[in-house]
Amino acid sequence: MVTGKIFAIGDIHGCADKLRTLLERLPFDAGRDTLVFLGDYLDRGSDVKGVLDQICRLRAEGVHLVALMGNHEYLLLEYHRSQDQALLPYLRRLGMEKTLASYGGASLAELGDLAYMPGEHRDFLASLLPYWETDEYIFVHAGLRYGRPLSVQDISDLCEVREPFLSDERDYGKRIIFGHTPFVTPLVTAGKIGIDTGATYGNLLTAVELPGLRFYHS
Repeated sequence: MVTGKIFAIGDIHGCADKLRTLLERLPFDAGRDTLVFLGDYLDRGSDVKGVLDQICRLRAEGVHLVALMGNHEYLLLEYHRSQDQALLPYLRRLGMEKTLASYGGASLAELGDLAYMPGEHRDFLASLLPYWETDEYIFVHAGLRYGRPLSVQDISDLCEVREPFLSDERDYGKRIIFGHTPFVTPLVTAGKIGIDTGATYGNLLTAVELPGLRFYHS
């Protein structure tokens, strides 16, 4: 049971400095509150390693932390599992070369075994959850398919779906907190809160405090 506040953070994409600043701005009580990361730590930004270093350090310090899987982590882990070379063009389009560069310039040939990452980073990726649910909220990277129980939602939808989820105004049972689709400012509707505000594109990194519905940016 969650007893304190929840602070959910949107897509970081290698923006380590913005993450550091945002964490400093949150009125976070490490003894009571929960940090939820909505996925997409990797790619596009210049300091993926710095992002994972920060999150792993928080976890090592005993912060109550929930880390979800984004589509960027999902595709990398699928490639790691399958070694399917057909996935490489998709990984390149997602900006995987930025991730490799942040670990000292590893090559695409080294991508499959993740050996370029420290063990704690590999363990972090292996621990990512497809979603997290509380009494009031469902936290997910991208969204849901209406009418399907959480237990049978497809992982690719949880990580990648946009439509019809974004425009669907039906009641999903709980308010859904999600990232994946970038907005200039947070999306707030009766049933959804979208907090990917395009940090890697020069916009802000956003967190939302729940249940107070206060937003923080860096």
